[in-house]
Amino acid sequence: MKVNMKGTLLSLMGLGAVLLAGCNDKLAVLDPKGPQAQRQADDTILLITLMSGIVLVVFAMLVFMLIKYRASKQSPDYEPPHIEGHWLVETIMIGIPVIIVIFLSFVSVKSNYIVESIPQGYEDQEPLVIYASSSDWKWHFSYPEQDIETVNYLYIPANRPIEFRLYSFGSITSFWIPQLGGQKYAMSDMVTTLNLAADAPGEFMGRNANFSGRGSAENTFVTTSMTNAKFDEWVEEVHATADPITEEKFEKMLEPGHLGRETYTGTHLEFSPAPHHDDHDSSEEDSSVEEHEEHSTK
Repeated sequence: MKVNMKGTLLSLMGLGAVLLAGCNDKLAVLDPKGPQAQRQADDTILLITLMSGIVLVVFAMLVFMLIKYRASKQSPDYEPPHIEGHWLVETIMIGIPVIIVIFLSFVSVKSNYIVESIPQGYEDQEPLVIYASSSDWKWHFSYPEQDIETVNYLYIPANRPIEFRLYSFGSITSFWIPQLGGQKYAMSDMVTTLNLAADAPGEFMGRNANFSGRGSAENTFVTTSMTNAKFDEWVEEVHATADPITEEKFEKMLEPGHLGRETYTGTHLEFSPAPHHDDHDSSEEDSSVEEHEEHSTK
């Protein structure tokens, strides 16, 4: 008994140390900077609260049972009474889990529809479309509207919806900016759509949340949210100073390895278009690419 108590105390002390060590830095998923991330953070807090309540109730019942039905001195010929199932106990044991599952299912489905749509509060704005493609082990961000391509860093305007179109030039990766929203997979033969928005200027860490080879741990990028005026200034600066991207440069970038931050005018969509876009009408994508090609030739 003493050994068990000692082990329990040591476990509690270790858990307390871990929790206290994390108090200085907020978990990114619980420090949302956009409406999609806020919804997911609210759901996470709801789940933690619900599960904590269930655990506390179970432990309280356990302590009650251990005390009430603890071993006691009985006569040698004592036989406990025969007890069959009780309808109330069985109803509670089955009914409460069913109610919890139904409630969580409702919350999950509702939240899924919300985070898959244009962020709430931005429905009246036209999203900025950015193609986010991955290769071993780097991220390529193509801005068709601005005719710009960046590698391993992302600039976005604050208070404007962003429509990311995700795909991969190699293994399956997972695009994730925790403070702006949940992750979504990028695959080689299709385009998936992720709608995000930043409510204020700031810097947010992004990464590949999937294991995709020995370099996946460093497959990260920094997302910088800025005002529309500063974003427009950045676009002008890129067009004034950056070199154009070429097919040869891009093929070189696709080779496995790590790169720093790079910036180009033009996008690889001109000579290496994205796969078929399943989430939107194909004619929309064709017109978008045509507009991009017309813009690049001017």
